[in-house]
Amino acid sequence: MFSPLFFRTAGVALFCFLLGACGSQISLDNYSKLKVGQTYDEVKQVIGEPARCDEMLSVRTCVWGDEQRGISVNFVAGKVLLLSARNLK
Repeated sequence: MFSPLFFRTAGVALFCFLLGACGSQISLDNYSKLKVGQTYDEVKQVIGEPARCDEMLSVRTCVWGDEQRGISVNFVAGKVLLLSARNLK
């Protein structure tokens, strides 16, 4: 009746809807709640899990969203040092 792909797709959509993990937390309103000095965990409470994080020379850069729309946060010693956003509504 339904293919396994249907169930996988429906499961991912339901997961995103229930957890709000599909970009709904990436907004101008939530970006304005982020402040220099916050911890990584405090930022995650506001905007969720990052899409990716990289570390170079003791600076951890985490990105939420994608190239078209998102938030980038630089952490030094576990605290926000620099914030930037692109195309938020």
